[in-house]
Amino acid sequence: MPKLRIKKSRRIIFTLLLLLCLTFGAWLWWQEREEALNFVRYEEFGIEMPVNYAIHGIDVSRFQKNINWSAVEQMQVDRIHISFAFIKATEGITRQDASFKQNWQKAKKAGIVRGAYHFFYSTRDPLKQVINFQNVVQLESGDLPPVLDIEVHNNQPPAVIRSTARIWLEEMEKAYGVKPIIYTNMHFYETYLGEEFDRYPLWVAHYYQKERPSTQRHWLFWQHSDIGRVNGISTTVDFNVFRGDSLALRKLCLP
Repeated sequence: MPKLRIKKSRRIIFTLLLLLCLTFGAWLWWQEREEALNFVRYEEFGIEMPVNYAIHGIDVSRFQKNINWSAVEQMQVDRIHISFAFIKATEGITRQDASFKQNWQKAKKAGIVRGAYHFFYSTRDPLKQVINFQNVVQLESGDLPPVLDIEVHNNQPPAVIRSTARIWLEEMEKAYGVKPIIYTNMHFYETYLGEEFDRYPLWVAHYYQKERPSTQRHWLFWQHSDIGRVNGISTTVDFNVFRGDSLALRKLCLP
């Protein structure tokens, strides 16, 4: 009997080691797959595009002037076309983007998945910033969650930035029933926000380097350029990719 137990124990150990090796091998394969990032330059877009991603988008504000959204949606080069757009709505407690209403309506009419963002100041009352956004933006089914654009510290300590941002995010989640998206760069995220915000979807800014954002934190959107070109917009524009397919993008939207 003792010999049988020893043999059985060895089989169990062997099986566990085999499973561990297979898991590690799968992880290495995935890492290599993730690291094989390919950029292709398209003269039509004026930039090199990370072609590993299937879903591409832009973000705009009044600085893009008068946008022909039909032309934006109709532009396609190879398999790349604009599927979504983040549109600036508000800033602080009083400022409202002059082009928001027009962009918001025309983007939807053109069939582009739309999202609205608020430029946040930790030196301003977060509840008043919530009211400013909600007075301007009427989110509907099929729209992306509200976005907190948080990228300036205004000489505030991390504790103040975290506490004010948390209020804005929690109020938005109560109002719309979805977790808002955080937009920032990784330095700001790691310095001023940190782990307690990891449960929110992340849209990360990371320009001019042919590599993915350097972080262990999972992100959903990557703003990879601010000098792109697209039909229907006379100025340069920020380009983004979504880390997923069209079904995942739709699932992220408001029901």
